[in-house]
Amino acid sequence: MTRRELFQVAAAALAAGENIPASNQPAIRFPTAPRARLAVASYPFRKFVNPRTGTLPLIDFPKMVSDRFGLSAIEPLDAHFPSTDAAYLEKFRAALHRAKSRVVNIPVGRLGGSFYDPEPANRKIAIDSARQWVDIASAIGSPSIRAHIREVKGIAPNAALASEALRQVAEYGASKNVVIHLENDDPRSEEPFFLVDVIAKAGTPWLRALPDFCNSMLLDKGEDYNDKALTALFHDAYGISHVKDSEQEGKKFYQIDLAKVFAIAKRAGYRGYFSMEYDAEGDPYAPTGHLIEQSLKHLSLASVTK
Repeated sequence: MTRRELFQVAAAALAAGENIPASNQPAIRFPTAPRARLAVASYPFRKFVNPRTGTLPLIDFPKMVSDRFGLSAIEPLDAHFPSTDAAYLEKFRAALHRAKSRVVNIPVGRLGGSFYDPEPANRKIAIDSARQWVDIASAIGSPSIRAHIREVKGIAPNAALASEALRQVAEYGASKNVVIHLENDDPRSEEPFFLVDVIAKAGTPWLRALPDFCNSMLLDKGEDYNDKALTALFHDAYGISHVKDSEQEGKKFYQIDLAKVFAIAKRAGYRGYFSMEYDAEGDPYAPTGHLIEQSLKHLSLASVTK
């Protein structure tokens, strides 16, 4: 390809809103307006979006988010896709287009094997599963996926093994312009500082952190620990984070200061999306609306005080 042809292709892709990697770096063009930076995750609505028993098909989720919350970005969980064949994905893309919506990330939890399993064959299963979801993300225009690190019973998490396996996933993601994110989700296998270690050892800009505002409170180490964990994670973050002001696990209820976490994100220079992921018992609609209001307030204040 000549230099002239290269410039023409790049210009056409930019005009179409595509993300062009520069020097093998992710190059997502994030919006800057506070409302445009917000998304709604399907996870809080799992009772309704359940493909087998729910009353809100995933294909209708983008329109619901647009109509109910006035947002044009969603984060659909892998388990909420009733199918991942080409025909369904094309219908889903069409539904996104009709709702003037977009997917900003796919949290993937249904991975076989674990990235730190001492058995190479089991690590390969996890790698291959994640690569399949990279393909799905590319097919529906999602700039990233979250790859879950499954616990291996009786085996302590191994950063060296996990980083090598995830580097392979990230390299494949780079070929599709899809970033791989790691979330502080499972307190046993995704402790935040373990994730920071994995990302550092992998040494690729295509493997990044997904800071969840409240998940690390489940480690029962207090809010100071949660703040330190989020400071470290936002340093490695890129495209997506999960907003919640509380977390419920059984009878335990944890709460954090939203303003403090948004300040941490600002100090880290984070420019990606904030996805609403209310995670407690009860109806998710009103709490999601509240999280949106609070997020808009904190983001607007941050833009004023720059």
